[in-house]
Amino acid sequence: MNEVGSRVNISERLCLSVPEAAALLGISRNLAYEMAKQGQLPVVKFGRRLLVPKVALEKMLSEVKGRQTVS
Repeated sequence: MNEVGSRVNISERLCLSVPEAAALLGISRNLAYEMAKQGQLPVVKFGRRLLVPKVALEKMLSEVKGRQTVS
């Protein structure tokens, strides 16, 4: 287990920052914040900080993938 205050590898974290999520999704930081504001990107707020839970992001992507149909 990591000590408090030490850096944790991104793969071990439960949440991503909005810019990190944007980079993973291949969208701009501004678009990610706009999507969060509109409720299209799942976020939780800690004080002034918005974080994207990795589980919620994966669920959102799997739901979008499930709605897409192959022609």
